[in-house]
Amino acid sequence: MRDYELIFIVQPNVDDEGFHAVVKRVETIITNHSGEVSKTDLWGKRRLAYPIRKFREGYYARLETKLQPDSIREIERDFRLTEPLMRHLIVRMDEV
Repeated sequence: MRDYELIFIVQPNVDDEGFHAVVKRVETIITNHSGEVSKTDLWGKRRLAYPIRKFREGYYARLETKLQPDSIREIERDFRLTEPLMRHLIVRMDEV
């Protein structure tokens, strides 16, 4: 398993409970694909650099995870099917 950083943006029209529900769903998707979530940082609502789906704001979250490299494609497919999730980025953390 390798260390990865996941950053995602949730639509701003969900309330705080909805945002936390999406974060839990993302964590569940990761654990269902044999991954682990080691740290969760919720950044809250921020202004976007450019409009995405006609939204100018979004809720940001950052997760530190351990994933199998084979499962990333399946995880990203599940993220695309999660409606309030606007963008996501999975990056491998460098080993220091």
